[in-house]
Amino acid sequence: MTVYLVGAGPGDPELLTVRGARLLAAAEVVVVDRLVDRRVLGHIRPEAVVIDVGKTAHDGTSSQQQATINELLVEHGRAGTLVVRLKGGDPYLFGRGAEEHDALVAAGINVEVVPGVTSALAVPALAGIPATVRGVASSVTVVAGHSADDAGDKWAHLANADGTLVLLMAVASRGRIAERLLEAGLSPSTPVAAIERGTTPHERRVASTLAELGELDLVAPAVIVIGTVAERLAPMRSGRADASTNASPAH
Repeated sequence: MTVYLVGAGPGDPELLTVRGARLLAAAEVVVVDRLVDRRVLGHIRPEAVVIDVGKTAHDGTSSQQQATINELLVEHGRAGTLVVRLKGGDPYLFGRGAEEHDALVAAGINVEVVPGVTSALAVPALAGIPATVRGVASSVTVVAGHSADDAGDKWAHLANADGTLVLLMAVASRGRIAERLLEAGLSPSTPVAAIERGTTPHERRVASTLAELGELDLVAPAVIVIGTVAERLAPMRSGRADASTNASPAH
C-alpha cells in the first residue's frame, strides 16, 4: 500500500516531473487540489477515478475539510489501489503535504513524496526574475499571505533581510502586508512584481512598488515578488503560449 504525494508544478503541464506523469498514467485513484491546472489531468488514464477536493478558504471549514481529505486518502490507500494525491506546485510548500503524510503513516500506509516545481521560484524565473543575484540579493524568503497579521518582529526581520520576499496566497492581504513592511522600515520605492496565473496562457505581469502594492488591480492566484530583483520583470511577449496555445483556462 502506497499513496503518492505528487507536485503538479506551477501550471504549465510541461513543468510536471517525469515521475509525476508516470504515476498519473498508472493511478487508479487521483485526489486533486483546486489549484492544479486542469491540463495536467490529461496525463490521467480514462478509467481512473478522479476526486476533486479543492478548498477555497483559510478558515475553520478549510481545516475540517483537510481532515476529511486525510480520511479519504487513508480509505483508498488501505484498499490497495494506486493512489496519487495531486497537489499544485510542491506538496511540501504551503500544501499541507506534511499533514497528509503523517495521517497516512499513522494509518500504516506507505507514502512517497514526488516533489513538484514550486510557483514561488518558477513563476518569477520564467518572468525574468531570479530569486537571488550575487551582490544584490543573497537570500529568498517565501511567505504565506494569510500571515499578514503575524507579530511585528517577524516583519521587521523580513524588512531588514536584504533579500527577496516571495508572497504566495497574498492577493487578498497584499495591502496589509505592504503596510507591515513599510512600518518595519522597508522603502516605499522598493520594487514589486506581481505575476498572475503564471505559466498559463492567461498569465499577466505587473510592475509596481511597495507603496502601490495595496492598490494594484490583481486577481488570484498570483505570485508577488518584493525586492531589488523585481526590477528585472520582463514584459509579456506576444505569442507566448509555448505548447499550451489551445489549452483551457488553468483556474
